[in-house]
Amino acid sequence: MDLGTLKDDDWSQACTYTREVAIQRKRVVMKTTNQSSIGEFLFVGLSEDPNLQIFLFLLFLVIYIFTVIGNIFMITVCIFEPHFHTPMYFFLSNLSFIDICYSSVIVPNLLNQLIISRRITFSRCAAQMYTYLLMGVTESMLLAVMAYDRYVAISFPLRYTVIISKSVCEIFLGCSWLCGSVFALLTVVFALQLPLCGNNIIDHFFCEATAFVKISCADTSIPQMMFFVIAVFALLTPTLIILISYICIIINIMKISSPEGRYKAFSTCASHLTVVTMVYGSALFLCLKPVSKKADNRDKTASLFYTVIPAMLNPMIYSLRNKDVKLVLKKFVRQNTHH
Repeated sequence: MDLGTLKDDDWSQACTYTREVAIQRKRVVMKTTNQSSIGEFLFVGLSEDPNLQIFLFLLFLVIYIFTVIGNIFMITVCIFEPHFHTPMYFFLSNLSFIDICYSSVIVPNLLNQLIISRRITFSRCAAQMYTYLLMGVTESMLLAVMAYDRYVAISFPLRYTVIISKSVCEIFLGCSWLCGSVFALLTVVFALQLPLCGNNIIDHFFCEATAFVKISCADTSIPQMMFFVIAVFALLTPTLIILISYICIIINIMKISSPEGRYKAFSTCASHLTVVTMVYGSALFLCLKPVSKKADNRDKTASLFYTVIPAMLNPMIYSLRNKDVKLVLKKFVRQNTHH
């Protein structure tokens, strides 16, 4: 075709078509870049101040040490003390194991960010996201199971060991891990499919699913809706179980005639209720609020209270509020002091 014979309209159409082709090619290139060339991510982290980074490193190192020691102590007590071989301590030992894993997924990488490098490979980021969600959802389910366990112990004390038998405990534990695995896998699949278009800077201190929403270059309304639905099932379902269990517990406690009996019954739930309030408060704030593409330091603070702090405080809460655990701890201290 002779280009000189093209009319103005033909030139306009040709130019429009050329621009559309260029845009489509650019989108393909950006999508390809997103899938193939992003081999690692860079965390913004908690602070850019070197002095504050040193302080935070020492702080979280101490927290991690206390977390591991405290939870190992709880597991050891539950395994080797014969009168602790009950459903409550079975669940408590598994909760301590989850807390060790949970903290080990987050804190060592955070310590590495503060003094060495803020980079993380794509595969490690995906593994961290999956493991963190697995432990978080499993812990939520386990806390719901523990609430039901306390309800049965208070409402049906004579039939407690029959209703919450060893096989029932194992089924509850298996279902908790299964729910955690499924919800974690679904969330990671949706998060890693978001197009990033070469943007590999995560404004967080670990690979959280919602952080990928903030750096995605596409419409994230559908992934956000999926994350919300997953959060509803993973958090609100155990929350509902806990609320119903404690309503029934309170009703049964109020039927006890003596104040001493009511106090003793409620004291068996105090540790669990404290942990639930601490964990679920920050978790619900994080998971059920709308995801914004703008940086929000409140998300990081809430994440610390959800991922790092409870894992350290859980063994302390159960130790300080449990007479049997305190007796074992005193016995252990006396034996080591004499030696």
